[in-house]
Amino acid sequence: MTLHDEGGSGPPILLLHGLMGSARTWSRHVPWLREFGHVYTFDAAGHGRPAPAQLTTEAFVDDLASAVESLTEPMVVIGHSMGALHGWCYAARYPDRIRGIVVEDMAPDFRGGTATHWAAMIAAWPQPFPTPDSVLEFFGPVAGQYFLDSFTRRDDGFHLHGSVATFRDISEEWGTREFWSQWLTISAPALVIEAEYTITLPNQMRRMANEHPAATYVRIADAGHLVHDDQPERYRDAVSAFLQTL
Repeated sequence: MTLHDEGGSGPPILLLHGLMGSARTWSRHVPWLREFGHVYTFDAAGHGRPAPAQLTTEAFVDDLASAVESLTEPMVVIGHSMGALHGWCYAARYPDRIRGIVVEDMAPDFRGGTATHWAAMIAAWPQPFPTPDSVLEFFGPVAGQYFLDSFTRRDDGFHLHGSVATFRDISEEWGTREFWSQWLTISAPALVIEAEYTITLPNQMRRMANEHPAATYVRIADAGHLVHDDQPERYRDAVSAFLQTL
């Protein structure tokens, strides 16, 4: 199963994880999000299950659309990084399905970037990690918990839940094209959350909010890319305030 019913009542809220993440990375936020609606999480293709034949953003959006077809009410989509990109591309294709959208630390244009060196670093990780403590020690408490939530646990320890080549090629696509055209078609209310220590290029996320008809921009101090885990209370305050406006 790729779509997980996390409970709650009211309009659907769909949580989309980032690259190399999983639905479980949202577990610490599901309880308070249930105050605002019926929460669902989603495991992206290529993350613990087969990847699309073509590793394009459109193929991932197709997969997402198929998974959420049973959700008949317009939803709020809350996405981190890759999940944010897939969320706004889904919203551009299916505008009638969206009540609002939250974009966490993702921008439309990474052209010229490459994931080659990053992928080589991942391939050199000392897998399997034998214990939870070894994961936390290697990655630190924030990223370590993200990977503990995502890795596959086997008898010999914790393994990546997908192919390094798949993860590389997903992000390599972002270096070859831009996604402004999809973003600029969205009219549903939006919250754009940028980390102080963002992975995005300067001013892109502020521009996303400025060029959207109903967007709020929030920059969260002392936060790295995993804003929702790095500064969870500030993230909760920003998202709660946005959801209350809906």
